[in-house]
Amino acid sequence: MSVRETAAGALRNLSTCGGFEVCDDMVTRDIMTPLVALLRECSVRLDSEPESNSKDATKNQVEDIANQTVNILWNVCESNSKALNIFNKENCVEIVIQCLRKFPSDLELAVSAAYCLQTVTEDNPELMASIDASALQTLETVLMTSATTMEMRLLQTLVAGTVWNLKDRIPPFSQADTINAVLRILSEVLSQDAGQFIIKMKETESSRLRTAAIESEEDEAALNEEDGMVEGNVKEQNGDNFSDLNPVSNEELRQASFLLVAQKSALEMIVNMCCSDEPSDDDWEELSSSDESESCLEKSLADGGQLMSPLCLSSEVHSALLNHFIPKKVLEKTRFPDAAALQICRHYSAWKALITKMSTVQHRALTCLHNILSMVDIESLGGASALQELAQHLSELIFIQTDGPKQEDFLEAASSAVRALLQTMAFRGIPQCMTSEQVMSFAEACVQSSNASTRVNAVSIIGVTGSVLAKGDNTTETLERIGNFLLGIATNDLSLVVAGGALDAIFDVFADGDEAEKAAVEIKLLQALKKIQPAFKSKIRKEGREKYSTDQLCVLDNVRTNLRRFISYLESVEKKYKNRI
Repeated sequence: MSVRETAAGALRNLSTCGGFEVCDDMVTRDIMTPLVALLRECSVRLDSEPESNSKDATKNQVEDIANQTVNILWNVCESNSKALNIFNKENCVEIVIQCLRKFPSDLELAVSAAYCLQTVTEDNPELMASIDASALQTLETVLMTSATTMEMRLLQTLVAGTVWNLKDRIPPFSQADTINAVLRILSEVLSQDAGQFIIKMKETESSRLRTAAIESEEDEAALNEEDGMVEGNVKEQNGDNFSDLNPVSNEELRQASFLLVAQKSALEMIVNMCCSDEPSDDDWEELSSSDESESCLEKSLADGGQLMSPLCLSSEVHSALLNHFIPKKVLEKTRFPDAAALQICRHYSAWKALITKMSTVQHRALTCLHNILSMVDIESLGGASALQELAQHLSELIFIQTDGPKQEDFLEAASSAVRALLQTMAFRGIPQCMTSEQVMSFAEACVQSSNASTRVNAVSIIGVTGSVLAKGDNTTETLERIGNFLLGIATNDLSLVVAGGALDAIFDVFADGDEAEKAAVEIKLLQALKKIQPAFKSKIRKEGREKYSTDQLCVLDNVRTNLRRFISYLESVEKKYKNRI
């Protein structure tokens, strides 16, 4: 049994660390046949009664083997559609649910089962028929159980994700209650202050280690006294360094990690709740059949090439989000934990990994904020004053916050949130708190990113700022700087999506107004766009179908059409200014 458990653990590590390529190779080499067979054997033995009241070592080994097996199953099903089809066909979900039922006694196995369930129930209509009333009852039981540890909180968060995936299987009369139960779990997880919890866990660990050190010294002293060998020279312990004692349990560190992973998972769920459905193939056929893709005109490339559908939040979801104060709690998570928690993580090597986890939570919260701003009624968030406070908060995050790394993920998430906020404020005519200098500085940092989404966000942010400035007075000089910045991106960026986004932003900034017209003439915008036009059309023709999706091509074709029209408009502007001269 020990050998089998170790072999399963090795396969789990291969599937986890090897990524899609190794998982695909495993499925090609028919990992699923022995995997399903092993899972079935574990299923038979999991519910067998122990032979005595004592702890049954063999039974625990069966649970450990099942844990490794479910993890392998989770990894390969996440990576490979063939594995998922076999999972459906062999009705493996029944056994994974059985593993989930072990949560009162084996949380580790239950968490692995919950991860697997959340993965296999996402966009898997074939599996829906296998989810019976008993399975739904198990999920409900987990959600309703009182959580006394962060590991249990993580389990409930993952199960909430599974329930959300299965919401169409919930009877209509229970839909509202189910959505409320799911949002309650997410709200409770997000209510936890990760920084304070880390401090508390480190204090608990330190206290436990001191107690262990005292007990160890007392035992040694008693033993020496019995032998008449007491020398009265006890070695002092320096702070929390008890490395000379017995191996230290990292239970407190595990609990802190569980909280951060649970918060990350909760935020990812909220992102999915507040997103738009993608258009169907039939929608695309209808779109592509229109002359010059005119039906795409409402689409802005600032969305990164993703065609947005109408708002998809149901009234039940919208109400639950607000009733559980989800927007407020998401905003709180965009802040990095306090300096004391960071100091702990930096000082103790075993705790350093938490810094990355804290960063991930912040990044997910910023992305989540973008979706909430796009999908939730602004008045329910507090109206204009709340948006201005949010703008100030984001400014502090970007320009003042020094804690935590300003890495690629942060720039992508922060630029996404700023873009959504500025677009919302511009649409509602709310004065923007960020100065044009701040916006330009942030955008210039973003366009250096290797991430195309970050660069798309940057040009969109500049476009929104410029279009607002174009309606004001004495803004020609700033508009000139904005125009030159966007022309540089449109000319030099290797991604057509980013270059198209820059052109789209130029259309927004210089489409109307005396200040915009003066700036356009000063920077010779007409001549620059005439040089860009043939190269842009050529790149669409050569690279389009190979590198870009259908929706991105639709948007790019829209930009190409608008570029021709905008050049005609600028020609009329040039004539007007020549006549004045």
